Amino acid sequence: MPAAHLLPQTLAELRTSPHFAEACLKTRSVKDELRRNLIARLRAREPLFPGIVGYDDSVVPQIVNAVLSKQNFILLGLRGQAKSRILRALTALLDERLPYIAGCEIRDNPYLPICKRCRDLVAEQGDATPIAYLSRDERYVEKLATPDVTVADLIGDLDPIKARAVPRIFRAN
Repeated sequence: MPAAHLLPQTLAELRTSPHFAEACLKTRSVKDELRRNLIARLRAREPLFPGIVGYDDSVVPQIVNAVLSKQNFILLGLRGQAKSRILRALTALLDERLPYIAGCEIRDNPYLPICKRCRDLVAEQGDATPIAYLSRDERYVEKLATPDVTVADLIGDLDPIKARAVPRIFRAN
């Protein structure tokens, strides 16, 4: 991965970069990304969860199997059993940087933009469309789900004006 100051700055530079292959970024899911980076770490015999002690023969192989098979998993246990530390360590399996269209609120994929603003920008500027990057740390957000956590805490507040504009599918009798 190139240094931050050498990263492609336009869509044209991004397309020609060996680190951000167009075909890969168009179709790859986060699970595919984690799997590919885990395989690279296993081949290089790098430690998967540095600082986590005692789970090499139990928890770690199960997590490795889940990531390799692209499955979901839940970490359950008492306080102090390294659940949060394991989740934070999993972020190291994300790509170091992920490109997106600069200025986009939803950080749209430069190859397959879904928001109207970004589609218009790519149509207007083409290969000169500016690119920005998310670090792996910016892609991970942690929120402890205690009984007092509300849906608004997790996804943000709902704008009542926008909610009114959404067609109603279910109606109360």
